[in-house]
Amino acid sequence: MLRCGRIRYTNDLPVYAAFDAGAIVYPGSLHADVPARLNAMLLAGELDLSPISAFAWARHAEELVLLPDLCIGARDEVVSVVLVSPQPPSRLDGARIAVTSESATGASLLRVLLERRYGVRAQYEESDDPFARAQRGEPALLIGDRAIDALLSMPSESVYDLGSLWHEWTGQQTVFAVWAARRDAYEAQPDAIRACMHALTDAYTWSRSHTEYVVAQAQRVQPRPAGFYEAYYGKLNFTFHFAAQHGLEAYCSELRAIGAIENMPHVFPEAIGVLAS
Repeated sequence: MLRCGRIRYTNDLPVYAAFDAGAIVYPGSLHADVPARLNAMLLAGELDLSPISAFAWARHAEELVLLPDLCIGARDEVVSVVLVSPQPPSRLDGARIAVTSESATGASLLRVLLERRYGVRAQYEESDDPFARAQRGEPALLIGDRAIDALLSMPSESVYDLGSLWHEWTGQQTVFAVWAARRDAYEAQPDAIRACMHALTDAYTWSRSHTEYVVAQAQRVQPRPAGFYEAYYGKLNFTFHFAAQHGLEAYCSELRAIGAIENMPHVFPEAIGVLAS
């Protein structure tokens, strides 16, 4: 049985809710954790298959097989990856920004935006509680449910959506996570890897016709105002189609431009997918 990862945020529910409901059986074990921990487990061989942050995948593309069909990203506004700052991004040169250790992609995208779009260089400090830093009026990067908390509770003029900033600048979609398998696992068990991906795509298809269940599950995990999750999931993109692939390519190009990665990875999946582009 393959060991597989699952992101421990409400933004993954459209992919995994069918398993929670018992509507589809997943042919492997699922380990839920924050993105950074899943990245480390996959790279250490503790998982065979997992969603992995786009940044971690780009740095380790040769060790991994990029899988088709699914990703976690946004066409424009992403909602759950935000910079909270009393000053606009263009005025953060030299600023200390608290960043969560949970997401490498959010932190690297923020660095790309500040350096490449705004021409400023900040200092990044890992924090166990960047939300508290943001509440004190300090610049902070927030992801997942904490980012949503900030969006709903803090002054709108101080919350900057990184998906929107990226799309305004490049015209591209954002991709925060992709699905990948360890190369050794894929070579040893390609049929098992494909079975897991088929189950994931079937589960995502199921969720699209069971929106009420997905929203209800999200409300049980983290209650939000009525209508929030319907709007939120409508902004996210879970299909690794050509527009998402080109968005990932643009992101990797910018990572290389700031020296965050040495080589440009091949951003198109190595395995054949089952969802239409």
